[in-house]
Amino acid sequence: MDGVNTHLFDTGTLVRITVPRLLLALAATVAAVDCVWAVWGHFSLDVVAYLRLALMSAGLLAGAAFYRTLRPEPNLAAMLFGAGFLCAFSAGASVFNYFLLTVVGKPIDPMLVRADRMLGFDWYKVLVGMADHPYLNEVFFRVYNLVLPQMAILLVALAWSGHVGKVYRYCLAVAVGAVIAIFIWAVMPSLGAKSLYTLPPEVMSRLTLSVTCDYGRDLLRLLHNGPGYITPADLRGLIAFPSYHGVLAILLVWYAWSVRWLRWPFLAINTVVLISTPVQGGHHLVDVLAAFPVAALAIYLASLGEAAKNPAKPFRVVNKVRKFTTGAVPQGLFRITPAQEDDTAPSAIKSELSGVS
Repeated sequence: MDGVNTHLFDTGTLVRITVPRLLLALAATVAAVDCVWAVWGHFSLDVVAYLRLALMSAGLLAGAAFYRTLRPEPNLAAMLFGAGFLCAFSAGASVFNYFLLTVVGKPIDPMLVRADRMLGFDWYKVLVGMADHPYLNEVFFRVYNLVLPQMAILLVALAWSGHVGKVYRYCLAVAVGAVIAIFIWAVMPSLGAKSLYTLPPEVMSRLTLSVTCDYGRDLLRLLHNGPGYITPADLRGLIAFPSYHGVLAILLVWYAWSVRWLRWPFLAINTVVLISTPVQGGHHLVDVLAAFPVAALAIYLASLGEAAKNPAKPFRVVNKVRKFTTGAVPQGLFRITPAQEDDTAPSAIKSELSGVS
């Protein structure tokens, strides 16, 4: 299936909207909102760094357009388009999330801690316990940080295995998942369990963590004081509930299922990613659980219109047994087939009604 010809809406009354066009519109909208808000809010941005990212994204998208139109190679076009879109959208979405620091309210982390306790999960005790399992913690650390490399691998694998349409759907699911997570965070901000606790020095000395309690305190300062100087070289993951890291892990498994040789490795890796997220990401357990409905909604929205391109012919069940016949009675009451054969012979009932004997 050619993703460029995959339509979200394909009816006689609605304008055809292709998935790539929607993705470009989404990236452009986020960038436009960022630019307007940056000027209006007098934010301090690393403009040169973001211009470099914009130029790189534009180059990748231009390459995709070339291999889509002038030298048709849909696999390569999809791969370049996906890379360009993810680069542009992730940069724009992260800046937008930073701007939201100036308008969100009080974090709901204490409520999330209570929800964890109801589930029998105590983040502080888990981290203290992990200090006694350094080898397991090292595995968690390394696997947790494999999400971004997996995203690149999946992009290439989907394109070169012929699943061109899924490349665009995958990119759309990643973007929709981010929009949902950002919206939830804007309404109910959270910074994770890491922002509430301080681990003893002897525990920290035996732990290798991707995100520490110091990181959590930095997030609290950002929330209280504003984003300050925003640069892609030093961006923090602000969203705790739901865990966007968890959303990405679920999306990776879902879209890798089409590529046979990636299916089981990605399932195993991302199962460990989800298990390790409270430890390595400093998340509440409910943050990870909330990633599942968000990912499911993102997959559903990204798949809209996918089946409409080749709709199945309707299956009509009809009774092919004549109402009146002089032949033998068939075995069974009905003979069911998907179609009705032509029957030019008049039925017996018609003769009687017309008076013909």
